Amino acid sequence: MLSRSFARGARALLAGAALAYVAAFGTARLLDGSELAPVVDYTELDGSRHRSDELLGHVVLVNFWASSCTACIHEMPKLVATHERLHDKGLRTLAVAMSYDPPAYVVNYAQSRQLPFPVVIDNTGDIARQFGKVQLTPTTVVIDKRGRIVRQFTGEPDFGQLERQLESLLSQPSS
Repeated sequence: MLSRSFARGARALLAGAALAYVAAFGTARLLDGSELAPVVDYTELDGSRHRSDELLGHVVLVNFWASSCTACIHEMPKLVATHERLHDKGLRTLAVAMSYDPPAYVVNYAQSRQLPFPVVIDNTGDIARQFGKVQLTPTTVVIDKRGRIVRQFTGEPDFGQLERQLESLLSQPSS
């Protein structure tokens, strides 16, 4: 009996340590560009409905976040600054609030901070599922102009490195 309880406690401790590591240091997954981003339907806070394939031809940052996530709130001004620096060059940013985030909190945060990019509430969790079962926030996905996922960050990315990669992707032709 003691060994099962110990094993459960050890697993919980290891899982907690892994989450703390990701929150503190983040991880980056560089992909080979063969994975196409899923085509998802979404509704922005203003009520307008869209499909992610409307963004083909642009470099896209999809940021999964929550208003209760300290790391998300910490990185948001950097995400805004990156968006503002690169938007005119073709960068599109989409902030996807997780399904557990109270909609009133998301709306309040987006309006009070005047976020300059579309904000979506993933009410059903379907968008997070289609992007590889995203569970940890923040998670940022980089999509090239052809709709291929080229990088995924869990935790706050190194924004200098991220911006260099975005600049490179923005300078490439669409086809």
